[in-house]
Amino acid sequence: MPPKNAFYAQSGGVTAVINASACGVIETARLNRKRIGKVFAGRNGIIGALQEDLIDTSLESASAISALKHTPSGAFGSCRYKLKSLEQNRAEYLRLIDVFRAHDIGYFFYNGGGDSADTCLKVSQLSESLGYPLTAIHIPKTVDNDLPLTDNCPGFGSVAKYVAVSTLEASLDVASMCSTSTKVFILEVMGRHAGWIAAAGGLAAREAGDPPHLILFPEVAFDRKKFLARVKQTVRKRGYCVIVASEGAHYADGTFLADAGATDAFGHKQLGGVAPTLAAMIKEELGYKYHWALADYLQRAARHIASRTDVEQAYAVGKAAVEYALAGRNAIMVTIERGRGKRYSWSTGEAPLNRVANVEHKVPRDFITADGFGITEKARAYLQPLIEGEDYPTYDRGIPVFAKLKLQSVERKLRKKFRI
Repeated sequence: MPPKNAFYAQSGGVTAVINASACGVIETARLNRKRIGKVFAGRNGIIGALQEDLIDTSLESASAISALKHTPSGAFGSCRYKLKSLEQNRAEYLRLIDVFRAHDIGYFFYNGGGDSADTCLKVSQLSESLGYPLTAIHIPKTVDNDLPLTDNCPGFGSVAKYVAVSTLEASLDVASMCSTSTKVFILEVMGRHAGWIAAAGGLAAREAGDPPHLILFPEVAFDRKKFLARVKQTVRKRGYCVIVASEGAHYADGTFLADAGATDAFGHKQLGGVAPTLAAMIKEELGYKYHWALADYLQRAARHIASRTDVEQAYAVGKAAVEYALAGRNAIMVTIERGRGKRYSWSTGEAPLNRVANVEHKVPRDFITADGFGITEKARAYLQPLIEGEDYPTYDRGIPVFAKLKLQSVERKLRKKFRI
């Protein structure tokens, strides 16, 4: 009997290292050809499965797959498409099983955040109820670092490094000009409900008083009066003030400082604009000249400054996903386990999907200083190892060389098309 094929898909916002996880999956599957046939990748994530648009990764050379380790973004395409509940739209899940059956797929590797963990769990449950043998493994990925039961999430370490370095570099710029020019610099970073990325900005400070002088967390309600007083105090004492603000900063009643009024495909509020909101507030109340920056896609696409720890962990969770599947594990998420002792170490582990899906891991209160504007030494000890090490891509004439794939589709076998 020929071995079953595998399906791999990327979900949600991409990262500097999600392709390293894809590389880990594909290379490990190729080492086990007697047990796994081909690895098909969903073009644009789970949408590729629904529309039976599968990419045949067996047609890619070993060197092209290896180059994924150094390539940012989602090589096979990702999407923000959340499958509804089984009760609301059972047809979507049945379509997935039909596609998997048509292409003899027995392994489902879903690479994403909390919403994709939920989808992976539901697909696993439905396949079991239908009597279709399918091994479903969730591969963690999120720059927000908000998945539970894992020490950290691949993708976060590199964003954390980018934000910490950018904060340090920008603060030197502001400090050099503050006597006659800009007094306040604000860097807005991602993080809707969890302030891990904003917290990482605190790693730029080596000594007391070093920037960033204020960090705004979603975990701490924004107090306008307290905030402005601290900005004024800092400018008077230091000559300038550097702020790292999470996009999810909000008032005590839950209202976001930067609510754009729209929602994405996952039903999340579309945020963006906390930096200009704060800047306008500072200008109006204090009159300081300011500059602000939106890290946006730059923070999650910056492969040139990726954390080596992050790259290695991203590859490892992809590799482990295949190994766990071959060992008979099912409906689990691969985790990263931090070792004990003063010297940082880690290994891969697993967590049941029914304890991962729809659970959000926020920054603990003891990681945030009592005044709510900084990180504690406990937070620093947790964050620091995650940004350490460099893993530069190959450069050609000053520009990084990234993977270029054929991305050839498999011939469709189902007559019926599926609309999303």
